[in-house]
Amino acid sequence: MNRRKFLLNASLAAGSAGLMGFNNASASVNKSAANGFQLLYAPHFGMFKNSAGADLVDQLNFIHERGFRAMEDNSMKKRSLADQERVAKTMSKLDMKMGVFVAHTIDWKETTLASGDEEKRATFLKEIKESVEVAKRVNAKWMTVVPGHVDLGQNIDFQTAHVVETLKRASEILEPHGLIMVLEPLNFRNHPGLFLKRIPQAFQVCKAVDSPSCKILFDIYHQQIQEGNLIPNMDLAWDEVAYFQCGDNPGRKEPTTGEINYLNVFKHIYEKGGTDMIVGMEHGNSKEGKEGEEAVIAAYREVDDF
Repeated sequence: MNRRKFLLNASLAAGSAGLMGFNNASASVNKSAANGFQLLYAPHFGMFKNSAGADLVDQLNFIHERGFRAMEDNSMKKRSLADQERVAKTMSKLDMKMGVFVAHTIDWKETTLASGDEEKRATFLKEIKESVEVAKRVNAKWMTVVPGHVDLGQNIDFQTAHVVETLKRASEILEPHGLIMVLEPLNFRNHPGLFLKRIPQAFQVCKAVDSPSCKILFDIYHQQIQEGNLIPNMDLAWDEVAYFQCGDNPGRKEPTTGEINYLNVFKHIYEKGGTDMIVGMEHGNSKEGKEGEEAVIAAYREVDDF
């Protein structure tokens, strides 16, 4: 048992002994919420809107009160300048980490980076430059990149070379600012036909790019569907992994609603030294309303109890 959990359990035991009739389960949740989690789980805007309301700052205050110390927002780049600044100011005040936002326009059907087309490459690099300014504004370090659709008219090795060359140029843009694009392999069921699908493939690309600004976003949900073997692949790719996302399978809802043993997976990340790595909660809620939002929080308490 680690020292923080020992002190937490001791505190809860003392409180239980001193208060007759006190609800021990409630005490545990409240105390745990005050102390956060062992990993940096990051909700997204809208996940707790029934409890916190529609305002972005109110949602940030709510998730902070419930123990979360990070937040990600795929749509951050599309938000108004005023909203970006409000979010950044609030997160700085709360000492919360900003997670990923999507760095560029993703084409889910047409070939982009894998094609080697110079015009498409130029468009992508222009968007990366724009994302640098967004990242600075919202105090973000990571941004999501999806290389796009496979090119059925080219050998996969040529496609890989095209992707690597484009990402090298993007890294040259990001490196001076200490920013990281995280490449996200996506599964064949939700996103058929994409170039980047597997963790070993992403590892190969990152090794070829050879830049601290090009790393892997290991989405546990996608990889459970695509190839499984979660913990061994995590270990083999660890040096190139900079960010995690999660969701259970089937359903892509919160942990404990599907087949993935998230207690073991999160424990492994923790024991590997991943306590500073964000785990984005990129999934839906299995139940509607406030009840569903409380179920999400309870699920993370359960899988964080190691």
